[in-house]
Amino acid sequence: MLRSNKGSKEVQHFVYPKPKVMKNYLFHIGVDISKLKLDVNILNVSSFLSEHFVIENNPKAITNFLKMISKKGIDINESLFCCENTGVYTNHLVHVLLNLTLDLWVVPAIEMKRAKGISRGKNDKIDAKDISLYSYRNIDKLSLYTITEVDVQKLKILYSEREKALKSLMLIETSSENLEFVNKEIFKEIAGFNKSLTASIKKTIKKIETRIKEIIQANEKLKTQSLLIQSIPGIGEQTSLYFIIATKGFAAFENWRKFACYSGVAPFEYSSGSSVRARTKVNHFADKKIKSLLHLVALNAIKYDNELKEYYQRKRNEGKHTLLVLNNIKCKIVSRAFAVISRESPFVNTYKFAS
Repeated sequence: MLRSNKGSKEVQHFVYPKPKVMKNYLFHIGVDISKLKLDVNILNVSSFLSEHFVIENNPKAITNFLKMISKKGIDINESLFCCENTGVYTNHLVHVLLNLTLDLWVVPAIEMKRAKGISRGKNDKIDAKDISLYSYRNIDKLSLYTITEVDVQKLKILYSEREKALKSLMLIETSSENLEFVNKEIFKEIAGFNKSLTASIKKTIKKIETRIKEIIQANEKLKTQSLLIQSIPGIGEQTSLYFIIATKGFAAFENWRKFACYSGVAPFEYSSGSSVRARTKVNHFADKKIKSLLHLVALNAIKYDNELKEYYQRKRNEGKHTLLVLNNIKCKIVSRAFAVISRESPFVNTYKFAS
């Protein structure tokens, strides 16, 4: 663990562990996940024969299944479990395997779809076999699921619940504005209900925020990432939190450019031959939440960050559109975030030394 002081703040630098040496797995276990059941295909690397099982999607059934295949001579410690990311339906499998410190590879659904190519129909048994074959053939792409990813998943759920609570609070406050036009007796009654609801929702939001802080503080890697991102001018707790969620602890994107594309702030050319010449624009298939947060950070930056403020004014004087310049600033902010994580050191504003 490395430490550095910046003013009164102390930033702990997380030293990332060296990549795990590639194991020669004896079995590749592909799991096709649905809400109620798991289709499991066990591929024996030595014989290249496979065996299919169907179990219930709950912790007890998964634990019993692991005990059963262990008795059959399948070494689960020399096996690689692989599945598609199916959201919350994946949770039972993830928790059981990680608690037993078994190797798990959770592959994005789009990656699995690309690997399979064009296919007709849907069959869970075949899908499970395809997943085990994908695991075997693409072992060079292996990225083992970690405890950090479990914590990021918890943060994602808590953040989503916080957003729901905030929307409910706004809805109550909006409806309260029109109560003055209601009958006085009804007004008193409804106002009482709204007051009680508002107090309850605010209490819930506070509990969620406390739990989020506890998870981050307990995970050294996430704690360090949060502090590093917040060292960038304009980025606060909520934006740093969503950066961690969206990037899965900065493990889901190779570089800032790919994340800028994901965030909907990277411009793309629209042209074809000599007939189609549309203006360069961003793609609207993006994470709208991070895009809106980056917009707020950019607006804040052009007021209080001298470097970005000067850049904004210079580009506007050149006749560039406001939104175009703000979009460029968003890209700069994303670049800064990935830079501090990569360097494992807080942001240093070199502009003040140059001016």
